[in-house]
Amino acid sequence: MHLFEQLCLRDVTIRNRIAVSPMCQYSANDGMPNDWHLVHLGSRAVGGAGLVIAEASAVMPSGRISPEDAGIYLDQHIAAWRHITRFIHEQGAVACMQLAHAGRKASTSAPWRGGKPLTPQEGGWPSVSAPSALPFANGYIKPDPLDLNGIETVIHAFRTAAYRALEAGFDIIEIHAAHGYLLHQFLSPLSNRRIDEYGGSFENRIRFCLEIVKSVRTVWPDRLPLFMRISATDWIEGGWDIEQSIELATQMRPLGVDLIDCSSGGLLPDIKIPLKSGYQVPFAERIRREARIATGAVGLITEPDHAQEILKKGQADIILLGREFLRDPYWPLRAQQTLSLPVTPPPQYQRAWNMQQ
Repeated sequence: MHLFEQLCLRDVTIRNRIAVSPMCQYSANDGMPNDWHLVHLGSRAVGGAGLVIAEASAVMPSGRISPEDAGIYLDQHIAAWRHITRFIHEQGAVACMQLAHAGRKASTSAPWRGGKPLTPQEGGWPSVSAPSALPFANGYIKPDPLDLNGIETVIHAFRTAAYRALEAGFDIIEIHAAHGYLLHQFLSPLSNRRIDEYGGSFENRIRFCLEIVKSVRTVWPDRLPLFMRISATDWIEGGWDIEQSIELATQMRPLGVDLIDCSSGGLLPDIKIPLKSGYQVPFAERIRREARIATGAVGLITEPDHAQEILKKGQADIILLGREFLRDPYWPLRAQQTLSLPVTPPPQYQRAWNMQQ
């Protein structure tokens, strides 16, 4: 595989193996994307990314991380997102939406405002949902365990959100089951202490995720890919781990999941994670090999040569960049230069790029 080789998934062809990782912008009003989202996502499409994944977009108002999170829980959101997907498509990129529910990590302020839990008087909400009544950390709201009706309501919200994403022009959707948010909370025995059919055994803890995928696939067309982002490990003994991630991926593939986006952590605060360049790539490699499913590698991948090496070794099928795309929206064009390939900027920029050479 090559960084600038096409990736074909179902009926969707991505022009290269470079993806913009979903990054929350905390800049929406009642879930509505605006000009900031258009420029943020559109500029990365202009810069040459093959796949542009919009930030975690809440399937319910109460599932937002913050009051400023983007959403897809209202029909009114469709037209605003369609404006953005249209521009992404015009630049030759593929548009993906990440569907999310924050669970017990909901109702907090934006990071630059402290990222702390909000009271209703501060614009937060009076209650949050989780598998069990275990708050994320000291000072967070003690969540209400979802009953069976609540679980069905969330499943319906994901299904309806997927339909809205389709109407908004997205080519791919990604179900967010990572970083300590609601679906991850059900997966991990550290946050799921239930004694019903959604807790206890591995089979019970993954049930919620499986039911969401099945439900989403009833409205998401067979011709379009479906991704899932997972935290491959909680980085703590007794938590969710890579072996469970491999088995989850194995069970997701026949249900219609096409790619596992391999991240990690986020379930508990103050966990020591051994950060280094490409520290999560081994997870993508093992899941790809053992579950026989396509994977995405993400995590401190900054250099084109490193990204190319990951693909060449068969460790992943696509490279997701987050912070590096914030620093350089034109990373794919510079990667072409680094790898001694013809640079393909949009025609409006060709003269400037040609003058560099």
